[in-house]
Amino acid sequence: MAHIDLGVDENEFPGVRGPLKYRPVTGKPMLELAETLLRGPLSLPTADRELIAAYVSGLNECTYCCAAHSAFAAALLDEGMPLVEQVRTDLDNAPVSAKLRTLLHIAGAVQRGGRQVTPELVETARTEGATDEEIHDTVLIAAAFCMVNRYVDGLGTFAPSDPKFYEETARRVLSVGYRNTV
Repeated sequence: MAHIDLGVDENEFPGVRGPLKYRPVTGKPMLELAETLLRGPLSLPTADRELIAAYVSGLNECTYCCAAHSAFAAALLDEGMPLVEQVRTDLDNAPVSAKLRTLLHIAGAVQRGGRQVTPELVETARTEGATDEEIHDTVLIAAAFCMVNRYVDGLGTFAPSDPKFYEETARRVLSVGYRNTV
């Protein structure tokens, strides 16, 4: 049960979905931001963006967001959940491109604090082929997910434990987008 009465059935609207429904005035722009950051015309492939969201949410120990975005990334990746889990648990040995690994390191630095993104991290990403747009988008996605993770956990929302819930949600988001999920 959330810390406040969200006025919804938390089994039907778990995680971030409950607060978004509770306060449409803030929920609508948050959904627009998620749609833009994760599905809009940005520099990185959608799967990589979802992987960044899952990685940061895992570092923040946000059960709902980590499970949701892990499922979304897995649905987009040929290697599926095994790759997502390996990135989350052993990034340095995960079979991802050197460029994506450096971007995930930048995302992890953002999670620890914005000033943890050093010129050396940025230069390493550039050396591995990352563009300034990709670095920008990585930092923005990581920062946005720190906010969403704290929103979800700060309100103490319900996170389903059944992976099938997140797989079904992933199918819905992949077909209709974020704007139409609440």
